[in-house]
Amino acid sequence: MEMELDIRITKKDLYDYQLHHAYTSPSGLFGTIVGCLFLVGFFNTGTPLYLIIGAFVILYFPWTLHIKAASQAAAPVFQKPLHYRLSEEGLEITAGEERQLVPWESVIKASSTGKTVLLYTSKVNAFLFPKRELGERSGELVQLISRYVSPDKVKIRAA
Repeated sequence: MEMELDIRITKKDLYDYQLHHAYTSPSGLFGTIVGCLFLVGFFNTGTPLYLIIGAFVILYFPWTLHIKAASQAAAPVFQKPLHYRLSEEGLEITAGEERQLVPWESVIKASSTGKTVLLYTSKVNAFLFPKRELGERSGELVQLISRYVSPDKVKIRAA
């Protein structure tokens, strides 16, 4: 079983990935909880400083991720579609003249957001497959990933 795709990665795709990654990590969840506690403190005491700190903590993270996504999207690699070839050997990515083969054994986790299928090769690096780019082939991609990646590493929710 083999599949080839041309995928355009946009700022919105990168932001979706970064939000998912940030808010499924302990530090992202902790920051949100701390921000919410400050807001609760404001509602209980009426102290404006609690409102300012809580709003800052809650809004700072998404804002910085948005800026980071915009910066990454401006990189030359994302100016043209990436060509992916998924086969028994692994995931081959071609960007311009650069070509890289990632064996399936290097995939540590396959997951998804509501908008993107993600193949992680480390705790912070993932290949993105936006569902809007996949269209009808989304199911085919998930089947192929499930075929080559250990079931305990696949946590892709239905579209």
